[in-house]
Amino acid sequence: MIGTMQAAPRFQAVAGLAFFRFGFRPFFLGAGVWALVAVAIWLAAFRGLVSIPTAFDPVAWHVHEMLFGFVAAAIAGFLLTAVPNWTGRMPIRGVPLAVLFALWVIGRVAVTTSGLIGAGVAAALDLSFLALLLGLVAREIVAGRNWRNVPITIVLAVLLLANVLIHAEAVGHASTGPLGQRLGIAVVVLLINLVGGRIIPSFTANWLKKRGEARLPAGHDALDGGALAVLLLALAAWVAAPGGFAAGVGLIAAGVLAFIRVARWRGHRTLSEPLVWSLHLGFAWVPVGLLLTGTSLVIPSLPATAGIHALTAGAMGSMTLAVMTRATLGHTGRALAADRWTAAIYLLVATAALLRIAAPLLTEAYLPLLCASGVAWIAAFGTFAVRYGRLFLTSEARA
Repeated sequence: MIGTMQAAPRFQAVAGLAFFRFGFRPFFLGAGVWALVAVAIWLAAFRGLVSIPTAFDPVAWHVHEMLFGFVAAAIAGFLLTAVPNWTGRMPIRGVPLAVLFALWVIGRVAVTTSGLIGAGVAAALDLSFLALLLGLVAREIVAGRNWRNVPITIVLAVLLLANVLIHAEAVGHASTGPLGQRLGIAVVVLLINLVGGRIIPSFTANWLKKRGEARLPAGHDALDGGALAVLLLALAAWVAAPGGFAAGVGLIAAGVLAFIRVARWRGHRTLSEPLVWSLHLGFAWVPVGLLLTGTSLVIPSLPATAGIHALTAGAMGSMTLAVMTRATLGHTGRALAADRWTAAIYLLVATAALLRIAAPLLTEAYLPLLCASGVAWIAAFGTFAVRYGRLFLTSEARA
């Protein structure tokens, strides 16, 4: 009884912290910090300066922590902030949010030290985060009868499955690691297309209307639906048969359609506001990545890693920063306008992506380009963490 009475104030203290009042606070900050820390560790390991005590091989650890550490945290922050708006229900906050964030942190430590604690233990700890996130989001959508967003729960379920497949290889049960990696990349690319197709035209239209523009971005129509269908089929073919000619043709077709989509959203009219054009630039990496990846299957002499990094470092890196900065400003009561530091964040991550794509194409300069890309990436997310960290930690906010 005494122990319970002593624990209650601790829980109340956690619930009252500004940091745990809204999902974007811990998870956006966590995503930003881990994005730079994980890449710094990876670069040091690549140069032979450190040895990562993980049960994964170093490349598999790098891929896993970018997808299920950095990107998964950004997705969690976005969904925990967006779902209350979709459902009209109260946001998940306080102790439940703190527990979810703690599971994410524990997962990062567990995977990184899985060579010491055991791959099975690390898998159980890491998988618990996505499993709980899926359960919480599904509960809110069902309770709010928000059937339009049920596909989001399917996306999370497939992301969880991809993580299971990667851990299954680390534990030694099956050779499913590469399949899990492809599935994880595919589901995040699909999510960027689903969410980006909603928010980019909407935010752009609002910004253009304020400036008296008559021509607005095209709304969702048959072309968008067809592009998403082709993308889904192409990604499924790539996941199932990554060396297939048909998958290559499908990805090229999906890339062309994605390019047409983003071209119809009038991003060229937003160049005076980085908070808007950053979304267009982030999405533009999707067609680049799809076209490069598809072409590498049709013309094997083109390195496949160029297209993969256009989708990951380019689309995932740029879109997460564009969404995180905008959502943070909006939910902390700031003006929706980017300062020079925020604009620098967008340019730095774009530079990191360009250099990483160029590295396998310019083999004689591979190592310098790889290191320069890592430095630009670390600078982008370091600037984000420093510039926006105060907004996540302080109570001066609407959310």
